[in-house]
Amino acid sequence: MLAGALTAAPFAGADVKEARRLNESREVLVELAGLKEGAPREILETARCVIVIPGVKKAALGIGGRFGYGAALCRTGNGEGPWGPPLMVSLKGASVGFQIGGQSSDFVLLVMNQKGVDNLLKSRFTLGVDASVAAGPIGRNAEAGTDLRMRAEILSYSRSRGIFAGISLEGASLRQDTGANHAIYGERVDPRTILLKSGQPIPYEARGLVEAIDRLTSGKDIGQ
Repeated sequence: MLAGALTAAPFAGADVKEARRLNESREVLVELAGLKEGAPREILETARCVIVIPGVKKAALGIGGRFGYGAALCRTGNGEGPWGPPLMVSLKGASVGFQIGGQSSDFVLLVMNQKGVDNLLKSRFTLGVDASVAAGPIGRNAEAGTDLRMRAEILSYSRSRGIFAGISLEGASLRQDTGANHAIYGERVDPRTILLKSGQPIPYEARGLVEAIDRLTSGKDIGQ
């Protein structure tokens, strides 16, 4: 019992909100992959990293902004190994347009190549500027995603629950959430180690998310 308590100690102080964020990220990922008009499994299985941002909020009156908090996971071993533990991230950016109201959306970003991975390792980068981003193909049409998979660095998916549509991620910045990472890991973390180095321990709060992406990219149903 003492050994188990000591093993769990580094993650015992994780904030409830961070654990909730990881659980919501899992739910969004599972729902997106499970929908008939969701992300094709063929695309998901070839992604190098997956970024899930649940509940991105957008409020606008002519000029507005968006903000959200989520997690990023990558395949270890140069993209051929198992999925590693998550790096907590935030999405922030401005939006311009004649829009009135508020919107909450869930986002899933698939990082498809090494250049996209390199951007994710930065403290922050801007979508559409530092890294090319394109709307990901939906449904079971794998052929529609072949060209995008070959040339896009990041493919984006969204599920809207708000009162207006037409969301674009161009100009939004993705940043490492140092405070949330400290809450989960109990110390300052190195993004490259967390995302890409094999054999890193998975925090208790993140096990559900890691297990979900592992099953979704191994040809199994999430319930198996």
